[in-house]
Amino acid sequence: MVAYHEFVSLSQSADSEERGSAAHLSALAYLNHFGPADEQAALYAALIGFLDDPSVKVRAALAYGLLHSTEAPRPIMLALLQDSAIIARAVLQYSPVLIDADLIGLIKTLDLSMLVAVSQRTQISPRLAAAIVARGQEAVTLRLLRRRDVALEGGLLSELAETRGGDAEMRGALLARSDLPAGARLLLVQKAAEALRGARIVKGAVAEDRLSRVLRDSCDTALSAIGEREAVRTTAAAYVSDLIVTDRVSARVLLHAVVTGHVMFFADCLAELAQTPRAKVFALLETGSRAALNALLARCGLGEGVRNLLARLVLHARATDLADDAAARHYVVTALTEELIAEHGGEIPEELEEAFTYLSEQNIVLARKAARGVMAAFAADTTTALPVAEPRLALPAA
Repeated sequence: MVAYHEFVSLSQSADSEERGSAAHLSALAYLNHFGPADEQAALYAALIGFLDDPSVKVRAALAYGLLHSTEAPRPIMLALLQDSAIIARAVLQYSPVLIDADLIGLIKTLDLSMLVAVSQRTQISPRLAAAIVARGQEAVTLRLLRRRDVALEGGLLSELAETRGGDAEMRGALLARSDLPAGARLLLVQKAAEALRGARIVKGAVAEDRLSRVLRDSCDTALSAIGEREAVRTTAAAYVSDLIVTDRVSARVLLHAVVTGHVMFFADCLAELAQTPRAKVFALLETGSRAALNALLARCGLGEGVRNLLARLVLHARATDLADDAAARHYVVTALTEELIAEHGGEIPEELEEAFTYLSEQNIVLARKAARGVMAAFAADTTTALPVAEPRLALPAA
């Protein structure tokens, strides 16, 4: 316990250490005061007096005592906000009494170190975060993006994806956020594909045609995978509608969605194209006859050849697990390819050329996936020898 006359003696000492102790004591006493009003007024006046102390140590001691309290006097914290840099940074970062209105006006003129301090506050509102991002300091923006506890508006995230998605570090930080809008996520995937296509190490290791196929297939997978995740959200219709408006839902995309097991996205596409309730589309995909499926696909505006192909694919998909079983996917794609060749006598109609090319590409990819580990598993379960014929003797050259 320190008597008031001892406190006054400390606060008037020529030693800044003693005045600092007095400032810290007065801050703690004010925050924990439960006595009469005149006593609290005296403590408040003492706090105000320490703001004018010539020693930064004393003012820092005052700030340290009040820094983390929600009961700290706002006028004093605002005054400390205008103090030396070391004190102002601490107040910006830690004081809970500061509100957005206090900070947003300052953000436009703060230097980088002060801006970093604001970005490290425990609570940052979307409005405050947008003001920080508007300063255009990439390091601070990245810091905010990597904080999962900071909510950022979808419009702001989409804008960042559009304007700064070309930077790999920024792209990674945006893609790691679960609240990134679906359209922005797809845009970033496309930017990543462009970056890979232009990377010297990739171009030198993969033939151009194969690289184009791999990147196109990857982008199609990303498009449908994002749609599959969006299917459980209220924004699913908006994502699919945007894809349709921008002409990114093709026969190839619809085939890829089913082949990769993204059936909810496939159903959303059909529902949007046919302007049919989603529940009805699901019912038709699960149990509808081939004629009913063809009628649904006709409402989507698809040609007869594509309709028949998709209807066959749906019927195959009902009996197999296309999402996780590569062998099943390989079987279905092989069956569809052979049916097309047999049906058209090897002369694939122009309408089906894109779909046939896709199936042929997938046949190779899926065959490789399905074959991985098969021989090793077979060898582990059998004792028979490899059936190799005896080599034939070659006649010497005349």
